[in-house]
Amino acid sequence: MNDGSILALVAILPFLGALVPGIMIRAGRNACASFTAVPTILALILLGTQVPAVMRGEVVSTTIEWLPQLGLSASFFLDGLGLLFAGMILGVGLLIILYARFYLSSDDPMGQFYTYLLLFQGAMLGIVLSDNILLLLIFWELTSLSSFLLIGYWKHLPEGRQGARMALTVTGAGGLAMIGGMLILGNIVGSYNLTDILAQGELIKASEWYMPALILILIGAFTKSAQFPFHFWLPHAMAAPTPVSAYLHSATMVKAGIFLMARMWPVLAGTEPWFYIVATTGLITMVLGAVIALFKDDLKALLAFSTVSHLGLLTMLLGFGTKAAVIAAVFHIINHLTFKAALFMTAGIVDHEAHTRDVKRLGGLAKLMPITAIIGTITALSMAGTIPLNGFISKEMMLEEAAHTVWYNNPWIVPVLATLGACFSVAYSFRFIFHVFGGPVRDDYPSTPHDPPFGLYAAPALLTVLVVLIGAMPFLAEPLVTVAANAVTGLDTHPHLKLWHGVTPALWMSVVAFAVGGVLLVLHGKLDAIWARLPRPEAKAIFDAVMERCVATAKAIAQGTHNGVMSRYLALLVVASIAVGAHAYFTSGMAAPTRELLPVPPLIWVGWLSLVAATWLVVSQHRKRFRSLIFISIIGLVISGGFVYLSAPDLALTQISVETVTIMLLLLALYFLPKDTPAESSNGKRLRDAVVAIAGGGAVAALAMAFLTRDVDSISAYHLANSYKGGGGTNVVNVILVDFRGYDTYGEIIVLGIAGLTIFALMDALLRGPAAKRLRDRAFSPDRSRDRHPLMMVVATRAMLPIAIMVGIYIFLRGHNQPGGGFVAGLVISIALLMQYMASGFAWAQLRQRIEYHSMIGWGVIIAGLTGVGAWLAGKPFLTSAYGYLHFPPIEEFEWATAMAFDLGVFLAVLGAVMLMLYSLSRIARFAGETINVTPMDHDPSEDSADEQEQKEGQ
Repeated sequence: MNDGSILALVAILPFLGALVPGIMIRAGRNACASFTAVPTILALILLGTQVPAVMRGEVVSTTIEWLPQLGLSASFFLDGLGLLFAGMILGVGLLIILYARFYLSSDDPMGQFYTYLLLFQGAMLGIVLSDNILLLLIFWELTSLSSFLLIGYWKHLPEGRQGARMALTVTGAGGLAMIGGMLILGNIVGSYNLTDILAQGELIKASEWYMPALILILIGAFTKSAQFPFHFWLPHAMAAPTPVSAYLHSATMVKAGIFLMARMWPVLAGTEPWFYIVATTGLITMVLGAVIALFKDDLKALLAFSTVSHLGLLTMLLGFGTKAAVIAAVFHIINHLTFKAALFMTAGIVDHEAHTRDVKRLGGLAKLMPITAIIGTITALSMAGTIPLNGFISKEMMLEEAAHTVWYNNPWIVPVLATLGACFSVAYSFRFIFHVFGGPVRDDYPSTPHDPPFGLYAAPALLTVLVVLIGAMPFLAEPLVTVAANAVTGLDTHPHLKLWHGVTPALWMSVVAFAVGGVLLVLHGKLDAIWARLPRPEAKAIFDAVMERCVATAKAIAQGTHNGVMSRYLALLVVASIAVGAHAYFTSGMAAPTRELLPVPPLIWVGWLSLVAATWLVVSQHRKRFRSLIFISIIGLVISGGFVYLSAPDLALTQISVETVTIMLLLLALYFLPKDTPAESSNGKRLRDAVVAIAGGGAVAALAMAFLTRDVDSISAYHLANSYKGGGGTNVVNVILVDFRGYDTYGEIIVLGIAGLTIFALMDALLRGPAAKRLRDRAFSPDRSRDRHPLMMVVATRAMLPIAIMVGIYIFLRGHNQPGGGFVAGLVISIALLMQYMASGFAWAQLRQRIEYHSMIGWGVIIAGLTGVGAWLAGKPFLTSAYGYLHFPPIEEFEWATAMAFDLGVFLAVLGAVMLMLYSLSRIARFAGETINVTPMDHDPSEDSADEQEQKEGQ
């Protein structure tokens, strides 16, 4: 396996691993946790094999082609920034798996939790490793969906469900905006590959679309990283279990927005809009989050708003747009990861042991929980920026950059506000230490606190060790910071990380922060009372009010436009289509006709008149359901004849097969419907519908005439020229379906399968409740004629079945070179099986079913999909077919093609979908009381009366 392929495996391992926890939980909690860790460990090892190359400044990449003509490919690349974030995602993920094993109670479904966790881990890895912006967008939305599952993991808690909905709404809406911004960048550059986009910074900044792209992308980043005014969702997401908070909201998900801004820094940064939007938003978020955090009594809420503040700090640094600020941001990403994840785990330990997170009910825990107190104190001091811990170094670097930043020609605004944010950061950090671990031991704890088992504090203890080591020896992090900063800036940076930088403006700003922070802690009680009385907007109330208004507006629009009248929907759709088409038709400056109309033979006139007559009869007799169905079948037959006349045997064969299957299914379904459709439309509405229908038909006729009387460019010549040499088949239509447009066909069989499953589900619902009662009332009469399955029809269908199967197989095998294929073959065999149901009854035929139709659909889709995946393994785009020739004496040489496997998938999906629809009808028939034939015929000798048996014996 080459180095690039390893990246794809790293990205997919967590998704594969997500299949494991649900199985291994049956073997116990330890087995479940252990096997959950395996894919993360393997991914971490594989990532480690790429570290030497990345540290040398190389970029490891791989591309798996999918639809290259559309710019769709599974492309991955790894540089310094990707290495930093991938290492964080996997490393902290491994610690969270260990921590969650001891944190979750026996009542919590651990297998489900680990499944969600690995899904989220895979989505985050996809974001940081993607080299295709479309692929990145997919993973971006997957993080929102998987985090929704994790935040709402405790489904029994209303706050957990609401927090999950809020997070999904805000981040999902931001993701939609980001999609627009990314697509704009792709259109500017002419490529969806991220590496191509990052190399075109000057082109993007000079484009008139720069500002729209910048704003849309920043909306996505700000919502994901909880920047003002989107900061409110993060604290409400703290209703999730602590392992979720420690992973998503300190190390991974909220850092996705930071990653995006860092990744797009080379092409978006360096302009005034970038500086004023990004730096200002980050500065406001940093100060606001720090102020709110000081007055939160819930430990996790305090840490949540402190996370908002530190995310604002990172955003501000990236907004400054300087190389030194980027270095500070990259280093603080590492430091924030170490102390904040450990702090969240510490808060979880306190809650786990003391059964409360309320700071006002805690205190004195240093004597009862010494190990937890040491971990919490060290990491909180690092969060405050205390020397000699790692948080001190990156905080000093931030203050140094803030001290030299001018905002609207004012050199004081940024330094003062940055120092203010640092003051409150010190204050809430000190409060975490002194109000939780300091003071005397209390006698009113909800539960007597004590240090937890080693498994619960091992992960935060390891992170605490890193806090101390990086602070004392920052050169340990210097190589990683260097390659990550180089990847962000695209420049050659040479950071020199050290603990002491001398007496600098940043040092004096730190001194002020610690002095003011200490005062704020001393005055906290009085300040808290003032804070409680201050009028301030409540984000949750505003969000709820906005959501209620959006729901009410959507409901009003939906109820006003979707009133259940199908004719109204169709009229609006047709009128809008006619209006758009008419505008294009009359304003396009269409050239004059270049072709003369061909003479129309009498036979065609007959067919056309039959088509018009049948169409008119469908309209005029549509309330007579059986009659209208017969007239519809005539339309289908005439169209099939038209295909034959125009030398399109494949289309004719498909049309006649589809027509036969649908008419037969509809005939069977009509039994359960009233004979006539009630009149529901007034004369005025019927006149309106007639005008709309005639206008629509006239518009289609005009469009057809425009094409028929003019020379147009067509791709048919390409297909005719490349059908055999490119797809190995002489039947151009079949080669198009299974090769040139195989992806369309693949989507169609999936839709067909979904339709069959949906019909099954709807019919299943009919067998319950009021609908079931109406079916029973319509039960089959017990005194119906015994020859409801005529003898001749039964015999004919028995003889037809093997012949039809042989014909179906023949049509399937010849499809690549002659009219036929999997679709038609599936329909032909479906017709033969349908006839068995019609001849001998639903129940008799169903009792002899040997194949599960649901599975048939599934296997059809899987086989067709595996054919496409096989092309990937051969280094070709998805669903690229291969063919060759084999010769087995004495058999003649024959062709083989991978398209046959794809066609087999089509065959199975079509047959399964049709038969599942029929099976759904058969269930209703049996429910409604149809008797089951004991023999293939209706008549069973054992049911003869005594007189009939005596008469037979006498004969």
